[in-house]
Formats: sequence, C-alpha cells, structure tokens
Amino acid sequence: MDFIADVRLTDGPVFWTACVLGAAAAAYLVWRPASPGRRPWWVSVTVAVAGGIAVIGMVHWALIDVFSAFPEDLPDDVLLWSVPAIAALILALLRIPRSTTRQRIAGIAAFLLVLLLSGVQINAYFGLNRTVSDLMGTALARIPVLETGLMRQPGGPPPVSLEGWAPQGEMPNEGVLRKATIPGAASGLETREAYIYLPPAYFAANRPALPVLVLFSGQPGGPADWLTGGALRTHMDTFAASHGGVAPVVVVADPNGSQSANTLCLDSQIARADTFLAVDVPAWINATLDVDPRHSRWAAGGFSFGGTCAVQMGTRHPDLYSSVLAFSSELEPALAKERQKTIDAAYAGDTAAFERETPLSRMNQHRFDSSALYFAAGERDPEFVGYMDTLADAARKAGFTVEARQVQHAGHSWDTPSRGMADGLDFLASRWGIRP
Repeated sequence: MDFIADVRLTDGPVFWTACVLGAAAAAYLVWRPASPGRRPWWVSVTVAVAGGIAVIGMVHWALIDVFSAFPEDLPDDVLLWSVPAIAALILALLRIPRSTTRQRIAGIAAFLLVLLLSGVQINAYFGLNRTVSDLMGTALARIPVLETGLMRQPGGPPPVSLEGWAPQGEMPNEGVLRKATIPGAASGLETREAYIYLPPAYFAANRPALPVLVLFSGQPGGPADWLTGGALRTHMDTFAASHGGVAPVVVVADPNGSQSANTLCLDSQIARADTFLAVDVPAWINATLDVDPRHSRWAAGGFSFGGTCAVQMGTRHPDLYSSVLAFSSELEPALAKERQKTIDAAYAGDTAAFERETPLSRMNQHRFDSSALYFAAGERDPEFVGYMDTLADAARKAGFTVEARQVQHAGHSWDTPSRGMADGLDFLASRWGIRP
C-alpha cells in the first residue's frame, strides 16, 4: 500500500483530477435550464457568490476579532478558495425545492466535489500535507524512538573536532529520523514528542562534534509539520550529501504542548516556555546527543510562530543560540491581532513587562556583534515581508550579521521555509566552518 501513501496531494494526477472534477461540478451547479417561474441562472449564482463572500467574511472576522483564534489575518488565497465551497452549498440548497430526488443527490455530489476542490487548493497553498502519508500520519507513526545506541554514552570518547575531519569507516548515504520526549524539568512544561534528525556523519566511527539546529513549528501546528510541510529530512540529506555527510543535528522541539496552545515562547502567566527552550531543551541535548558543546555552533529556527520564537531565542539567549533562521517571523509574539489581548493574558496588562521581552526592544537595548540572523518571507506575503524588513533593519543596527530574502512564488505557507531552507543552511554553514 506504499504507492497510496506516496500519492501527491499538492500536484500530480490526483490533484489535477480533483481540480477538473470540482470545476465540472461548479459548472453543473451554475447551469440551470430556463423554465417558466424560475429565476434566471445568474440571479442564483450572484446570490450564492455574495452569500459565500459574506459567510467567509463573517467567519474570518469572528475567528480573528472575536475569538482571537489567530494573531494575523488568514491569507487571501485561503479566504478566496473558501468562497466556492460555500457558494456551491448555497446553489445546491437553492435547487432543492424544485428538484427530483436524483437531482438533489446530484446537487449534493456536486457540492462535495467543489468542497474537495477548495480543500486541495487550500492544502496546496499551505503545502503541509504533500502526500497521503502526510495527511494520514502513517510515515510519522513509523519513526522509531531514539534508541540508547544513538545517545551520548557517559564516559565515552568525546566527538572529534569537525575542523579537518574525515570519516573513518563507512557512513550511511542518508540521515535518520527519531523521536523523543524532552522533559520539562525546570519549566514544568508538558510537550509533545520532539523529532531528531541525525546526519550520516553522526554514524561515522570517528563521530565529529556536529552543530545543532533547534526548530519550532507554526501555530496552530506541531513539530511534525517540519517533517511534512518542511520536508526536513530531504533538505538535510541534500545538504549532507554535498558536505561529505556533515549536517547539523536537528531537534524539532515543541514549546506549546498542543495543536492550539500558544505559549508565546515566553515565561509569563501562560507558561514557562522560555525556560523550557533555554534550560530544558539545551540540557537534554547536551546530556543525550553527541554534539558540539560550543553554542557558537548552535542555531534556532522556525516558521511563522516558530520564526518569531527563534528570533526571541536569538535576542534573549545569544549565548545559547548565536544564529537564527527566521522564516515568516512576526514582529513580536502575539495571541491575537489586538495587541492588548496578548499583554493582558501574558502579563496581566503590564505593557512595559511585555515590551521588554520583544525582539525589537531587546535589539534596541543590546548589542549582538557575535550573532547572526537569516530572514526569509514569501514574496506573496506582503505583511510578513514588511515584518522581515523591519526586523532585519533593527538587527543590523544591533550588530547582527544579517541576510534577508524574499522567497519567490511563496506566500505565508510551508513553501517559504521549504524553498528557503537551502539558502538558510548555507548561511549557517559559513558560520560553522562547514565546507562542501
């Protein structure tokens, strides 16, 4: 059944078949034979489209401004592709009073096909579930728990210096993925399983002291998103293949604890997420994995919420995370579009306490001459391109080594970190002394 698991959902035959069937179903719902007493077809279509726009607009307003489900507006592409599904439902309902049973069944089937069309287009925009396996989670379920044999052995020989390193014995052609639970010993935070990527060089007889990259996902979301939408293993294996098997050890950590939670990556009334990422995660990595203990060889990275979190780590803990990969970062951590809601929830309304922890404030007050920041945002995501430009300008003034790029043909989706990861890794490699 592997061939089903590998079926592509964001391109390829299944994707285009769904698009064609959805378009044909929409045409069927729009078309209506003229007959006495029936309104013109264009009236029904106008009502349906207007209704779809109104429903999506109201739902979006409620999600953003009433329930504060997201701190930013949903992408225009997502809103636009949601309209056909609602419009199709309205058209199907308008046909019911004067339809036969067969016509009603056909109308329902047509609505479901248009709904499928909207679904595959929205999924393609976000780029999260690229295959059936991603959607069903089957590949993730097969990832083994990190075994003792791959852990750091107490009293064992330390890894050798990466400078001038050459492998002894055979190495695998690809890295491996493992999962593990990182305990919140200091923070008290209960989190989901972390995912770990170990490059081919980790399996050499003379294991080198490899750099570390700690990644965070978007919100809502979880660590697994870096494996599906972020295609983490593919990007890391590609990098390793062009660098003699060397790549960073990657730990995809979870600062939130659930799909919908938002800890802001801060120590606040909400949770002690900063302590988790600055104390618990580094302690676990140093105790569990054979890596370079020098934090000048450590980096934090993430997408959207995770990108914001990474910038926070780089500005609050440059001694731990001296390099940062920030894909589609916000200006500051946020629970809601209305800033005061975040301040009230996290710091009981204490604006000064919140602002002291924002990246812009910290870059205005401190120097970061030994740190580096790589920014990327999708060119079709103007709001976050603006955030990137503001943060990059502040980072340069604060002494960061900065590179900022727009990812072509990408919006606020996993296409941005996926397409931008190669350049981001090259940026880190130059700081880590990794040569092709």
